[in-house]
Amino acid sequence: RPQQLSTFALTLYKHRARVDGQTVLVDFWDTAGQERFQSMHASYYHKAHACIMVFDVQRKVTYKNLNSWYKELREFRPEIPCIVVANKIDADMKVTQKSFNFARKFSLPFYFVSAADGTNVVKHSPSHRLFNDAIKLAVAYKQNSGDFMDEVMRELE
Repeated sequence: RPQQLSTFALTLYKHRARVDGQTVLVDFWDTAGQERFQSMHASYYHKAHACIMVFDVQRKVTYKNLNSWYKELREFRPEIPCIVVANKIDADMKVTQKSFNFARKFSLPFYFVSAADGTNVVKHSPSHRLFNDAIKLAVAYKQNSGDFMDEVMRELE
C-alpha cells in the first residue's frame, strides 16, 4: 500500500532503475505545488531530463493551469519529454472516460493514476508504466540530447 504523505516545499526521491540492461540513478523532484505561486524558480528546471505534470481531477483549476505550467517548462527546457498525469481517479473512476485534450494537443503521453491507492503508480499495479516510461524517456533524451546547457554542464563536471 502506498504511503499517503503530503509533500512540503521540495522532496527529492532517489531511485535505481534498469533501462536496457543498465542500472541508472534517477532523482525525482516533487515540487509540492510550487507552481501555485505562479511560477517556479529556474533551478527546478536545471538538468531536468523529463517532466511529469500532474493535475487533480477533483480540482478543475489544476487542469486549467497545465497550459501555463507547460509554457514555463518549455521556456527553460524546450526539448525534454513531458508526461501528463490525471491524479485521484480513485475518487471517481468515471473520470477515466472523460477526454482531456491538453495532452493530445501537445502530443504528450497521458496517464490516469491514484496516488492514494497506487493505481498505475506502484510496481505491483498492472499498468505501473508511468514511472518506467518517464525514466526511459529521460534516459533516451539525456543520451541523444543536443541541449546546449546539458553539454556545458557535462564539460564542467
